[in-house]
Amino acid sequence: MEDRVIDLEVRLTHLEAAIDELTATVLRQQRALATTGEQLEFVKSLLAELAPDAVRPLSEETPPPHY
Repeated sequence: MEDRVIDLEVRLTHLEAAIDELTATVLRQQRALATTGEQLEFVKSLLAELAPDAVRPLSEETPPPHY
């Protein structure tokens, strides 16, 4: 019986370590995604300033000639 309890404690310890590692990974990815979103918005604003008419909403785009 004691061996089973020790085995469960070892498994629990490993699972807790895995959860901590996964949490850290998710937090890193969340930060990276937020940074990427901010950079994308910055690039979009630069494009809009450089050529305001070059970037139109998709609804205003004319279909390609082969349609």
